[in-house]
Amino acid sequence: MSNHVWGLLHHPEREWREINAEHTTLSHLYLHHVLWMAAIPVICSFIGTTQVGWTFGGEETYKVSLMNGLALGVAFYALILLAVGLVGSLIYWLARKIPNRPTQRECTIFAGYTATPMFLSGIFAIYPVFWLCLLAMIGGVIYTAYLLYKGTPSFLGISNKQGFILSGTTLGVGVLILEALLAVVVLLWSMGSEHSVVWQFF
Repeated sequence: MSNHVWGLLHHPEREWREINAEHTTLSHLYLHHVLWMAAIPVICSFIGTTQVGWTFGGEETYKVSLMNGLALGVAFYALILLAVGLVGSLIYWLARKIPNRPTQRECTIFAGYTATPMFLSGIFAIYPVFWLCLLAMIGGVIYTAYLLYKGTPSFLGISNKQGFILSGTTLGVGVLILEALLAVVVLLWSMGSEHSVVWQFF
C-alpha cells in the first residue's frame, strides 16, 4: 500500500518533493498505489449497488444483481487504470513546449498520485445516496485540483502562473476523459439492468 496517501492529503508540497526524489517506476506506482487505491471506488460501488441499492432521496432503491455488479466492477476497475494512463499522456502532451520536459513515465506517475482524492471519494459509494455521492465527488475533484496546483510547478520546473494554467487545463480535460470512460460502464450497466437508472461513479 502507498505510503504517500496521508502526506498528499496533509502536506502535499512536502510530499511532492519526496515523490520527486524517489525516481519511482511505473510498476512501483501501480503495485504500491494505483492498483490499491483504484479498488476503493470499485469495491464500495459493488457493495453499495448490490447490497444497499441506489436512492435519489425517495423510498425506492435500485439494485443490480451480483453477477452484473461483478462484471461492471471489473470493467470499472480496468477503465480507472486506463484513465490514469490517459491523463498521464495528456500531461506529457501539454508539457511539450516546456524546457526540460518530463518523460511519459514521470507524467503518468504524477497523474497516478494526483488522482488520490478521487479514489478516496469512492468510499461514499458504499452508501449510494445520490446527493451524498455527488458531494463526495465534488470534494474529490476540488482536492485533486489543489494537488495539481501544488505539484505542477515543482514537477515540471515552471512558474506558479504557468503551473496554474497547465494544472487547470489538465483538470478540465482529465475530468472529461474520466467521465467519457465511465459513461461506457454506465451504458453497459443500464443495458443489463432491470431499471433504467444511471449508476453514478467516482
